[in-house]
Amino acid sequence: MTRAEAFVIHVKRAVKRRPQVDELVTKLPLATTIIDAVDGETLDDSTIDAHYKHKLHRPHYPFELRRNEIACFLSHRLTWQTILDRGLDAGLIVEDDVQPLDDMFPQMLKLALETVQPGDFIRFPYRAYTDKGERVAGDEQTMLVQPKLVGLGMQMQLVGREAAAELLKVTEVFDRPVDTTIQMRWLTQMRILATRPVAIREINMQLGGSVVQYRAPRPKSEVFAREIKRALYRISVRALSMARA
Repeated sequence: MTRAEAFVIHVKRAVKRRPQVDELVTKLPLATTIIDAVDGETLDDSTIDAHYKHKLHRPHYPFELRRNEIACFLSHRLTWQTILDRGLDAGLIVEDDVQPLDDMFPQMLKLALETVQPGDFIRFPYRAYTDKGERVAGDEQTMLVQPKLVGLGMQMQLVGREAAAELLKVTEVFDRPVDTTIQMRWLTQMRILATRPVAIREINMQLGGSVVQYRAPRPKSEVFAREIKRALYRISVRALSMARA
């Protein structure tokens, strides 16, 4: 039997989200710990300098990371380390704006726990159109697939012990958000799987929106330039992903 626990990543400052966090602790069918997330507002420059380096890997990520993106990455690294420190086989990592679907999540988690190997990273996407691939476990109604192109978002994942160790090793220094790093299957030795159909939903707006600091609107020309860079980057990631599928 897989020895697993759940971890809910939560920024203490986000007090409006605490009732949702408490509900997750109550409802998740695993022993659950609240992980005090790294807060971008209090993140110091020395920590940033120790872990973040722009344009470290190819394809180059076209944007400088904001403090909250670095803080988010460090929060996930903290949780991966906790999986190892507790000697678990796997950890279910949940962000605090996630709501499991009662009619689908229990059997999907059961399948994931029955399937997970030490080197596995199993995503629980909240969008139905992402993470498409061949079925590796389950049946037509409840399955795990191995996606050719890993989707974005870190709302919920089941991370095996060896996968957590590998992620800590290859992300001691990082150059892009955590979800785009996971897309880089050529960087890690993990097997990445995904649940289908969707078993969770993201309720960020129902909880009052993001805790990210306000940013002034950008000029339209800058917005357009960023969208072009983003599109070109995603084309590069897709090409590399398909080449290694």
